[in-house]
Amino acid sequence: MLSRKGIIPEEYVLTRLAEDPAEPRYRARERRARFVSKKGNCNVAHKNIREQGRFLQDVFTTLVDLKWPHTLLIFTMSFLCSWLLFAMVWWLIAFAHGDLAPGEGTTVPCITSIHSFSSAFLFSIEVQVTIGFGGRMVTEECPLAILILIVQNIVGLMINAIMLGCIFMKTAQAHRRAETLIFSKHAVISLRHGRLCFMLRVGDLRKSMIISATIHMQVVRKTTSPEGEVVPLHQVDIPMENGVGGNSIFLVAPLIIYHVIDSNSPLYDLAPSDLHHHQDLEIIVILEGVVETTGITTQARTSYLADEILWGQRFVPIVAEEDGRYSVDYSKFGNTVKVPTPLCTARQLDEDRSLLDALTLASARGPLRKRSVAVAKAKPKFSISPDSLS
Repeated sequence: MLSRKGIIPEEYVLTRLAEDPAEPRYRARERRARFVSKKGNCNVAHKNIREQGRFLQDVFTTLVDLKWPHTLLIFTMSFLCSWLLFAMVWWLIAFAHGDLAPGEGTTVPCITSIHSFSSAFLFSIEVQVTIGFGGRMVTEECPLAILILIVQNIVGLMINAIMLGCIFMKTAQAHRRAETLIFSKHAVISLRHGRLCFMLRVGDLRKSMIISATIHMQVVRKTTSPEGEVVPLHQVDIPMENGVGGNSIFLVAPLIIYHVIDSNSPLYDLAPSDLHHHQDLEIIVILEGVVETTGITTQARTSYLADEILWGQRFVPIVAEEDGRYSVDYSKFGNTVKVPTPLCTARQLDEDRSLLDALTLASARGPLRKRSVAVAKAKPKFSISPDSLS
């Protein structure tokens, strides 16, 4: 109608009618892809690998890395194929010697009681797994049969060693122990000893300890060099602090691991306004140690994106002394409380220490002011009049 009156050009009206009004014209930016998931899995897909033969040079590791259905299939097929292969060899030996011909019992057979391929297959199984029912055996008539018997025994032992070793390694893999090493769901940033610190909590649910436990932390983000080179996953190591000192920890009870945000920290310019899902920031935490019961080195990993870091929060205490020993309440493992924290970067706090002094003064006046207001509002339950004294 408007196009007929000449107010709006006809081309524009047709374009607007062709658009879907339900489809949004602007799409929100998706959340940053994790490099390491919360459970510790690396979110990396390997594509276009040309040298596939390198995996066959380390067959044992390749078998251990396979999924359980593929491993069990290879386990079964390795025995079946070896039994069928040697069954064919035993049948050919019996056929070449004339043991399969009916009615000829004058000569001594190479293998007794071999009349068909089925009996040769049963004899192959008896030889390789050393069952020995007693009905079939190799005689001294054919030296070749004795040689094949030795070869099959050696091949069977090798298959048993490799396959059983793979099954054992898959059931005793180190990442199974890492399932009971837990990290807090969120990390926090608050003041500790007058400095902004990045903190997280780590714990072990088992009573068996992790020997020589060490913890490392890396910041992964996309950076661009001064020469214009784009590094999509730039990894920067940052030091971690704990009560013991250094990267080694004594993980008997849950510990709060913290990193002091100073001038050498990659988080030196991190502000509270940067903690959102659009921020290109991921902090990876790696806990590594030796399992006390098995002696296998294990590693637990997790990561924190920008929106999983809580500013101005602190972890609540979960260790208490009860009946002469320490008890841990894991129901409060990830609980946090708000604490006074300056809403500025660590660089701004170092340049202007008055922000910290003002925050300390405000936090000191807060409880006194609330207490004075409560006392002013309180009413006496009784009063003493001068008449009662007289």
